[in-house]
Amino acid sequence: MYIEDVLIDEKLTALQNFYYGQNILITGGTGFLGKILLNKLFTACPGIDQIYMLVRQKKNSNVTKRLEEIFNDPIFDTMKMMKPKFRHHIISIPGDCMLPDLGLSHEDRRILIENVNIVFHMAATVRFDEKLKIAMQINATAARDIMLLCNEMKNLKSCLHVSTAYSYCPQARIEEKFYAAPRNTKNLILLTECAPDKLLDSMTPVLLGEYPNTYTFTKAVAEDIVKTFGKNLPVGVFRPGIVISTYNEPISGWIDNFYGPTGVIAGASTGIIRTLRCNPHAFADMVPVDMCVNSIIAASWDIAKKYNSTVTLKENGEKLIQTPKVYNFCSSKENKITWGDFTNKTTKYGHMYPTKKAIWYTCYANRPNRIMHLLSIFCLHYLPATILDCFSLIMGKKPRLLKTYKKIHRFMHVIEYFAMRQWDFGIDNVQDLWNSLSERDKELFYFDMDQLDWDRFLQQYLLGVRQYLLKDPIETRSEALSRWNRLYWMHQIAKFAVFIVLAQTAFFIFLKIF
Repeated sequence: MYIEDVLIDEKLTALQNFYYGQNILITGGTGFLGKILLNKLFTACPGIDQIYMLVRQKKNSNVTKRLEEIFNDPIFDTMKMMKPKFRHHIISIPGDCMLPDLGLSHEDRRILIENVNIVFHMAATVRFDEKLKIAMQINATAARDIMLLCNEMKNLKSCLHVSTAYSYCPQARIEEKFYAAPRNTKNLILLTECAPDKLLDSMTPVLLGEYPNTYTFTKAVAEDIVKTFGKNLPVGVFRPGIVISTYNEPISGWIDNFYGPTGVIAGASTGIIRTLRCNPHAFADMVPVDMCVNSIIAASWDIAKKYNSTVTLKENGEKLIQTPKVYNFCSSKENKITWGDFTNKTTKYGHMYPTKKAIWYTCYANRPNRIMHLLSIFCLHYLPATILDCFSLIMGKKPRLLKTYKKIHRFMHVIEYFAMRQWDFGIDNVQDLWNSLSERDKELFYFDMDQLDWDRFLQQYLLGVRQYLLKDPIETRSEALSRWNRLYWMHQIAKFAVFIVLAQTAFFIFLKIF
């Protein structure tokens, strides 16, 4: 099962030598993490033989076309210059985590078993409110199928399963180790495969127990699967915190989705979101996606190295059971940021770099008190939305704001659980991994969260949301500032008008009483 490490080239680092000449399988390669991983492997790891990408075929797009589409993203521009023939090293494998045995054909399965050395399993549904049946199939059952596939691979060196730091979120302290599964994993898989959808939907709240959503629940189940089926294999579990935009590479501030705090930033920047229920004193465990990927690449090397030492001990007569290693990639204890600081800093940079897509002045606040938060939603979201939708109807236009706010509030409710609580994550394995790297590897695969400059990072993050999600390039800043100035005075006039109305109402009530 294991190919012993050899020094390929003295000019290459330990990590680069590990990946030289290897065949890699990636699931979830078309996603947010996957794109950055592909870019980093091709730009920092010379000599990779083939990368097999499991790609789901969509109705109007085959796997080859889907791959071509993702490489149109600007994050791949540098990679294309450095590795112009990169497409010769990528083989698309039709597959689907919703299907039994990953939807692999017999021939494709044989190719993977014969050739793959390194596996990155990152495919997952990140919809927190996904139906349990779907979440279990993609997040948990597919993890089992990957582990079964790895057990057959003839030259496997390393397999890394990407989970989440919140896989055991009901407890406040989360070490780099496995915990008891939330339910009996085998029975749960059978239940979700066999039970009718309506029955399963009604049972979901009971099955989840203390877990806030199907995402964290199924991620915990998946870890139990990896622990069970990955015994005595070179396997590890990687748990990142809340993954947001890039810090340095390939371009600062790049982001391609509205998940988590990114949706809040986009909503606040456009003046749509005015309130967020979170604890301003709680730590926000956010990590840049490029540093996360660098740590993933290093962790895969570390898994192979640790497994090799175990194999040596076995050859010496000692019987050892190899338990998969766990890596919590979260904020450093010495360099954390609170939700309050996050709000203040992003608001400051939002005022410095406003977007011309804004419909109102940025002014949102953290309100931990539930009653005050709901009152703010009514006064600052629903009331203005109702008035503007009424104007739209009068003018013969389709009302949209109330419908938009219903989606936003559902999304805000999902975030609330994580923004109101605080966790203490053990990060010893990740810190030991960082300290084990050579100076050159630390430069190439930088992931030291101790040195993260939060001010610079959050400024680039907000600019990235503006440019890549709101499609508003920095060149429009002067135009946006002029619009921003008008919105500011409209905001002040609106506040003054509300104050006058409230004062007159209070005065009228006072006269009636006295």
